[in-house]
This record gives sequence, structure tokens and C-alpha cells, in this order.
Amino acid sequence: MRVWAILGLAVLAACSNTDSGISGQSHGGCVDVKEDAVAGHLRTKVQDDRQPVIVRYRKGVRSATAVKNLGAPVTAQYTLIPAVAARLTPQEIARLAVSPEVERIEPDLEVRALGMPMTAGSVEEYTDTLRIVQAPRVWDTNEDGVLDRDAPVGSGIRVCVIDSGIDPRHPELRIPYAAGRDFVDNDDDPSDESQGVWGLGHGTHVAGIIAAQLSSGGATWEGMSRGGIMGVAPGVELLIARVLNVEERASVSGVLSALEWCQRQKAHIATLSLGASLDMGRTARDTFQAARDSGMLIVAASGNDSDSLQVAPLSYPAAYPSVLAVGAVDSRGEVAPFSNGGETLSLVAPGVDILSSISVGGNTVSQLDAGVLSYNSRSLFFAPAGDYTGTLIDCGQGNSLECQGGTCEGFVAYVRLEQGSDVSRIARNVMSQGARAIIFGTSDSETQAWQLSLEGPHQTWVPALSVGRESRAAVLQHLGKPIHVNLRGVDYARFMGTSMAAPHVTGVAALLWSARPSLTASEVRELMERTALDLGERGPDTRYGHGLVRARAALDALEGLAPLP
Repeated sequence: MRVWAILGLAVLAACSNTDSGISGQSHGGCVDVKEDAVAGHLRTKVQDDRQPVIVRYRKGVRSATAVKNLGAPVTAQYTLIPAVAARLTPQEIARLAVSPEVERIEPDLEVRALGMPMTAGSVEEYTDTLRIVQAPRVWDTNEDGVLDRDAPVGSGIRVCVIDSGIDPRHPELRIPYAAGRDFVDNDDDPSDESQGVWGLGHGTHVAGIIAAQLSSGGATWEGMSRGGIMGVAPGVELLIARVLNVEERASVSGVLSALEWCQRQKAHIATLSLGASLDMGRTARDTFQAARDSGMLIVAASGNDSDSLQVAPLSYPAAYPSVLAVGAVDSRGEVAPFSNGGETLSLVAPGVDILSSISVGGNTVSQLDAGVLSYNSRSLFFAPAGDYTGTLIDCGQGNSLECQGGTCEGFVAYVRLEQGSDVSRIARNVMSQGARAIIFGTSDSETQAWQLSLEGPHQTWVPALSVGRESRAAVLQHLGKPIHVNLRGVDYARFMGTSMAAPHVTGVAALLWSARPSLTASEVRELMERTALDLGERGPDTRYGHGLVRARAALDALEGLAPLP
């Protein structure tokens, strides 16, 4: 669950001549910008009357005979609970509803995206949020950039990340990766990729928070450590269960299949940075409870649906009693306004502006120059790497044919971005008029601006960046003159959301479990809750739960060096 200022992960619609579309050749533009073939493939649904459902059998029924006798396609069969996932017609559902073998039939709902060798590295790889949860104080107590001998680092602990898969090309994750399963493409390659399209890297970001390695950096930007970042528990074994597609959507049946796979792989911890606002169903509730009863600690993000006016309830599966629900706080320990809460919220962890790994080249850093002058700028998510110099043309607010003076040979479009504007629609519009790069002028301060986002990874965009109110007037002085836009691909990004908070707790749990493997899942959870830093109202509350997770405090209590509060 990620929170961005403007985020669209829906598949792009084809161009049209309406205000909601873009202008192509029929408007006298240069290019008819359409969705590519992969985007069209992703939009295609099976055009029949079959519905995805989960069929729960009565106690004692051992086979899926009722469904199989119908000849209906069974997509998954479960062992933790007597149930199957299938695609049924309304008539088949009606027949099963009266079968003595069937206890209930539930809709298969959709869930969405709401991570060790003794190698010398650099303390610059220790992010601020890593320090907030006290991880370096567990495995590098003298701050020399070398893991302390015999310190708990998560060794021997298997962490199953149920998410969008990972980018196995990322150097931060090559060592901890142990095994994987793709429940989207139904194979053993859990890459965050389908049909040649790579996702942005939600699962890679989560996995990096848990298990990124010392001195294993990918492509970084100026000011970052060349070694990249460090994970909370760099010694864990990562099991990767891909359930979210490149649009970051999944089915409940896929999540349940992944949970069972994690259990068969003997995962100590399963972490889910995904969820749904509606209860996923009785079968899902029972499956999570069965996985928990098998000895697995299940951690899930609380959800990102709150705002300054209301606190949204916990998402599912975080709301289930068997699941440890994690909310988000910022660097000051204040609850993030988007973080969902509730009576069963367990812990909070950093979830604002979190730096971690993403798909290789999945993010870009921007450079904006005009002659000898350079201006502060920020690239848009999903804007591709590229280098272009062209005449700066005023395209107004990006509506209709406002790029006066632009030519089909190419130019740099300047767009005055209004609050709430559809960035992707505007980008398609100016691209159709010949723009080969785009500058969005915003009213936000450059020190506080959110990173804007284009729609999805499956569309061909041009390099695009934004400038804040401090620079936009100066940039406009170059209208009609050449300006240089350069976007360079990097392998890291800053995300925010309870999706980023959950893996911090997962990593801390792995550290504690590796320090004392005889602990049970319940004991690990209780230890984290009892040693958390109490925030907000005194005692457990609906916004902070038991408080901020702290690795060093929990380890000291475990070793008897400090009393439990």
C-alpha cells in the first residue's frame, strides 16, 4: 500500500477526441498516442459469465468432487482449510449452493498493494528509518560498517514476502533470495514482470527494507551511498510469493494460495503489504488463522485510507485477529495521516519517505539545464530515462491544442499544473502535439513537493519532470529557447505507506527470532509489543497500537539486560 500525491495504476485508455482523451491526427496533432499491445492485453478479460469464487466444503469433505463434477475450472485447491477457488457460472453456483458437500460460496475478491556474509560496508547505508527501529544497534554496535560477529542478523529465519514479486536483477536481493513462486503467471519465477512489462517494484521495495545487503548497491543518485542501503535483517532467507500483477492487484484466492505455499516452505514469518477495505471472507479468515496456528507469524499493513478528517478502520487481512497489524509513523514518531487504525492495531513503524530498492531502472533522477544555468527538478514516476534538448513551448494547462509554436519535429512542453489535474491525460495530449519532453510547473515548494506519477509501467511516455514554485518563474524565462531535459535511471526510490511500515516490523521480528530460535510466533509478537516505545495516548491505543517497534530494546529484554516494561 503506497501513498503518492497523484497515482494512477489503471490501464491506459486509447486516445479519443473527447476532453477526457487526447488529440491525435484528427485534431491536427502529430502523434496518435495509444496504449501499447501489452496494456491492451492486461485489460482483456475473459468474456463469459463465469465468476471467480471460493467454495468452502463442509467439515469432513476431503475432495472437490462437487465442483469437479460440474466440469468447472478449478484454479486452486487448499489444504489448510477444505476449499477450492474456481470460476463458475450463475447456474453452477446455484447448483452448488444446494449441494450437501458445500458449506458456503464466497466471491473471490480483489486485493491491492497497500525486504550473511561478514562484508565491510559503509554506515551511510544505514537509513534514518533503519536507525529509528534500532536495527544497527543490534548488528553493528560500534558503527564501523561491519556486521558484528555472532550478532543476530536474521540468520536461519525464512521470511515470505507476499507481494508483487521482486526484480531478481537487483544486487541488494541476490544473496537473501532463497525461493519463489509466481501466482500471477503460475510459474516458479516470481519476477515483478509479465509479458515483458516490469512493475515499478513494490515487492522489491518491501524486500529491500527487510534484507538489503551491505556493499551491494545498484544505480544510485548523488548524495546516496554507493553501497545502496541496508535492510533490517540482512541475514534472513527471502521466500517470494508473487500475487500482485504489474498493476498491483491480486485476488483473494491468489493470496490464500501464496499463504499456503509459504507455510509449506516452512516460513517463520509471512509479510503482506496489501489489502482490501472489505472483509476477504470467512474462508480467508480461517486460512489466516490456520496458518497462524501452524506457528507462522503473519504481519500485514494496516491500510492507507485515513486522512485529517477521519481514521479509517484496519484493512484486511490486517484486521484479522491472527494477523499482526502495522501502522505508519513519520521520522518524528507522529502517526502518518493516511495510516489506518483500530483496536487491534499492534505496532507502528516508519512509513513516510522510505528509501529502498525498486525494479532496476524503475525510478529516474532528473537534470534540467538551460545554457549554463541549472534548475531544481524532480522526475515523475514511470517517466523513462532519456536525454532531450529542444525549444521550450508554453502549453498552458495542457488542454486541447495549447502548445502554440510547437512542431511535430519535437519540443519541450511547459505545462502549468493545476491542483487535481490528470497528469497522464495532459502528458498524452502534449505528446500528441509533438512534445518529446515535459516540464510540469507546480505550486508546491520544492522542499515539500510530492513526486508526481504517470499511469502504469505499460505505456510509452517521454521524459517528464516537475519544478516547484521556487524555480518555475526562472524556467519560464526560457520560453522559445533551447532547454535540456535529462532523466537517468536509478534502482532506488522513496515510497510512503503502511506497506513500508510492515516490513520494518517483519525485519525486527526476524532479528529476535534469530537471537533465540526457540521462541514461538506468539512470544516474538508479545516481545515486540511489550518493548515498543509508547506513543500517543498512554498504553495501547487505536492510532499507535502498543507503539514504535524497537529492535535493541526487545533484544535487551530478551537477553535479560533490561526489564520488560
